[in-house]
Amino acid sequence: MLLQVSNINKAFGDNELLKDCSFHIEEKERCALVGNNGTGKTTLLKIITGLIPKDSGTVTLKSGASAGYLSQLDAVSSENTILQELTLSKQDILDEEEEIKELSLRMKGLSGDELKKAMDRYAALQHDFELKNGYAARSEITGVLKGLGFSEAEGGKICDHLSGGQKTRVALGKILLTKPDLIILDEPTNHLDISSIEWLEGFLRSYRGAVLLVSHDRFFLDRVVTKVFALENGTVRTYDGNYSTFSEKQKALREARIKAYMREQEEIKHHEEVISRLKQFNREKSIKRAESREKLLSKMERLDKPEEEREISIRITPSIESGNDVLSVEGLSKSFPGNPLFKDISFDIRKGERVALIGMNGTGKTTLLKIINKMEKADSGSVRPGTNVKIGYYDQEHQVLHNEKSLFQEMSDAFPMLTNTKIRNVLASFLFTGDDVFKLIGDLSGGERGRVALSKLMLSNANFLLLDEPTNHLDTSSKEILEEALNEYTGTVFFVSHDRFFINKTATRILDLKDMEIRSYPGNYDYYLEKREEVTEEAAERTGSTGENALSWAQQKSEQARIRKQQNDIRRLEEEIEGNEKRTAEINALMTDQKISTDAQRLNELTTELSELERKNTELMDKWELLQSD
Repeated sequence: MLLQVSNINKAFGDNELLKDCSFHIEEKERCALVGNNGTGKTTLLKIITGLIPKDSGTVTLKSGASAGYLSQLDAVSSENTILQELTLSKQDILDEEEEIKELSLRMKGLSGDELKKAMDRYAALQHDFELKNGYAARSEITGVLKGLGFSEAEGGKICDHLSGGQKTRVALGKILLTKPDLIILDEPTNHLDISSIEWLEGFLRSYRGAVLLVSHDRFFLDRVVTKVFALENGTVRTYDGNYSTFSEKQKALREARIKAYMREQEEIKHHEEVISRLKQFNREKSIKRAESREKLLSKMERLDKPEEEREISIRITPSIESGNDVLSVEGLSKSFPGNPLFKDISFDIRKGERVALIGMNGTGKTTLLKIINKMEKADSGSVRPGTNVKIGYYDQEHQVLHNEKSLFQEMSDAFPMLTNTKIRNVLASFLFTGDDVFKLIGDLSGGERGRVALSKLMLSNANFLLLDEPTNHLDTSSKEILEEALNEYTGTVFFVSHDRFFINKTATRILDLKDMEIRSYPGNYDYYLEKREEVTEEAAERTGSTGENALSWAQQKSEQARIRKQQNDIRRLEEEIEGNEKRTAEINALMTDQKISTDAQRLNELTTELSELERKNTELMDKWELLQSD
C-alpha cells in the first residue's frame, strides 16, 4: 500500500464538505477521483498533499515514498527558458554525470589511496546514475518537451513570457520528469491539445509509480485509470475498472438505492395503514396489536432518501428549418503576422450533421469559427451560409457575456420579449435559483459562465450551432446532458472540442485541421482513430513507392510494427505482473488468518507459491525494464 486516506473530515463554516472519506492506493495503481463540481475533489487533494489542514482523519504515505502534485492553478514563473526549467527536474542526475566525467579524467593522474578513494566514489556514482536511468535523462527531457506540445525551438522561450496555459504545461512537465512514487494531477488535460493528451495517456499508462487524477476528460480516464474513487455527498465510494465501468456501476447502484427506498416506503405505508385500521376497531386486543406494530415500526432502521441530483435542463429548438446546404467554405486562407493558420481549405456542411473540428493548439480552429460567425475576416476565400440559416454561437472565452451585468440583466437584455417569470424559469433550469440571478457575470466561476452561455444558446432558437469548446468547465453530468441535447437537436452543429468522449458521443463527421489543410472523416472519434493511421500509410505509399523513399517507407512500416509489438508485449507483462501482485496480496492476507497460521501443511504450500510468484515477478520486471529502455 502506497497511500492510506482514513476518515477525513473537512467543513467550511456550516458546509460539511468531506465526511469520513477513506480510500487507499497501492503501488503502480492508476486511480481517478471523480465527482461533480463543488463536491470537494480539489480540497481532498490539497489535504492529501498537506496544503490545507483537515478537521480530523489521517493521511499516510508509505515511508520513504515521494509524491508530486500539480494543481489546476500551478504555473511556472521564471526567467529560465522552458528547456532550462525542465532540465532542473533532472539536475541531480546531470550533476552526477558531470562529476563522473571529472573523476574519469582526474583518476588518470592519481595513485595509491587517492586513486582507490576516487575509484570507490566513481563506482558509487556510476551505480546510482544507472539506477536513475541517467543515460536517458536528456532524451526524457526532450520527449516531455515535445510530448506536451512544444517544439525544440520553443524550448528556448523564456517561461515568464509564456501564456498561462503554456506555463501550466511546463509545470506538468517538471512533475512528470521528477518521477515521484505518486503523481497527483488536478485537471492535467485542461491546456493540452488532443495529440498532447494522447502522449500523456501513454506516459501515465507505462508509468512505474502510482497515479491519482482529477479530470472531467472521460476518454482520458477510460484509457488511463483502473480504479475510480467517486466523491458524492461528502463521502468516497471505490469502484474497480475504468470510468465507463464506474459510470455503469454507479447508475445501477443509484437505481437500486432508489428502488430499495421506494420498497421500504411502501412497506412503511402498509404498516401504517394496518395500524390505522386496528385502531379504528377500538377494541382492547386490536389496540394492543396496533401498539405492538408501532413499536416494531419505530425500531425499524430506515434508509436515507437518495438525494435528487440537480441537473441542468437543455433543449434547443430551431425556430425555422434551414435548407439542406447549411454552409459552404471554399478556398479559405488566414494568417497572422509570422503565423500562417490555414491555406485554401474547402468543405461543406449539410443539414442535420454534427461536425467536430479537431487539431493541435494554434492551428486556427477558433479563428475559423469566428470567420464563419463574421467576427474575423479571412485573407481570401469565401464562406456562404445556406438558405434560412440562423447561427447560434458559443464562445469558449464567453466574450458574448457582459461582466458588468447581472445574470437577470444579461438574459432580459438579450431576450427583451421574455417575461420575468420565463427568465427565472430558464435560469433555474441551469441551476441558478433565488438570489443567484442577481450575481454579476464577472463574479461567476468558469462553469457558471458556461451555463449562462448555454442558457442563451438554448433561447436563441438557432438552426446552426457554432460551439467553441462547449464542455470546458462543465462537470460530467452536465456534459452528458449537453450530449443528449445535441443528439436530439434537429438542426446542424459545427463544434471545436478537445473532449474526445464528447466528440465520440455527438459527432457524425470529423474535420481534422492539420498542416494548414483540412481532411474529412465521416464518423465519430473511434472511426477517426481507425482511419487516421490508414490515411497516413496510404499517403506515405503514394509518395514513397520508388527508390530511396520506398526503402524509407519500408523502414517506417517495420519500425511501426516493432513499436506496436513492443507496446503489446509491455501491456501483457504489466497484466501478468499485476495478476501476480494481486495473488501475492491474497496469500499475505491468508497467511495472517488464524486457522491457516496453525496449519503447517497449508502454510508451507502458500510459502512455496509466494516464493514462486516473487521469482516470476523478478523475471517479468527484468523483461519489462528491457522493453522500456529499448
